[in-house]
Amino acid sequence: AAMTSGLLYSIVTMPFETTKNRMAFQKPDPETGKMLFTSTFQSIKLLVKQGGVRNLFNGFIPYYLRCGGHTVSMFVAVEQIRKFYRSNIASEYNTPRM
Repeated sequence: AAMTSGLLYSIVTMPFETTKNRMAFQKPDPETGKMLFTSTFQSIKLLVKQGGVRNLFNGFIPYYLRCGGHTVSMFVAVEQIRKFYRSNIASEYNTPRM
């Protein structure tokens, strides 16, 4: 479940991550001094125009492994916190379980 969530997260956010990186590491045009990428949606349109939709997903596998791994670790951490809460805190105060 966590890796599937990570996959969905990666598919949705990868175009914005690619755009953010392109905007962050761009250099001004030597002749005009202007930046090629000026806004998020302008950058997405330009990237698609230059290389197609696949251009937005360059580096998807490492990005998915990073996001999927993070999602798995978060699911495990939440389960451990919930388990600790149920066994130590909820029983002590007789509060409803999560």
